[in-house]
Amino acid sequence: MPTRASTKSRKAKISRSRWAGIRLFAMDVDGVLTDGTVVISSDGTETKTFSILDGMGLVRLGRAGIAVAWISGRPSEATARRATELKVPHLIQGSTDKLVRLQEVAAQLGLPAEACAYMGDDDIDAPAMRWAGIGIAPAEAMPAALAAADFVPGRPAGRGAVREVCEQILAAQGQKRAS
Repeated sequence: MPTRASTKSRKAKISRSRWAGIRLFAMDVDGVLTDGTVVISSDGTETKTFSILDGMGLVRLGRAGIAVAWISGRPSEATARRATELKVPHLIQGSTDKLVRLQEVAAQLGLPAEACAYMGDDDIDAPAMRWAGIGIAPAEAMPAALAAADFVPGRPAGRGAVREVCEQILAAQGQKRAS
């Protein structure tokens, strides 16, 4: 796990102009928007916990004209319901090739890699993180994801890490924080 000093040094690497150039914020779901825990009951129903802080950040990005995409390796009705609630325009589930899916969304939007940020927590996210203009990993991420990250939020996954990234993007683009 990175130390506070290493997290600060990762923040220092990203210029305001790089954050300001982001037009697509794409991310994995489990371990990024959640703490990585999936509860499956004996009847097969699934439960996940999503942060209201992260949700508000994503809504604010949408209002600012920043596209949002969720790219998850596993299909989940809980994920689909949360994406619908937040009006996430690009939801891809059941695909483990995150790089290809990210590149497809970027191409659909006419965006180069530099205009994309990708946040992931595991080995299968690392290629997408390296391709994107800004790669992001929660502090609890696996070593491959941390190595590919340009930025590591101070807040944990599923508890405001995504919101922290949203705030970075919005601040760089001159958007004021909600009061």
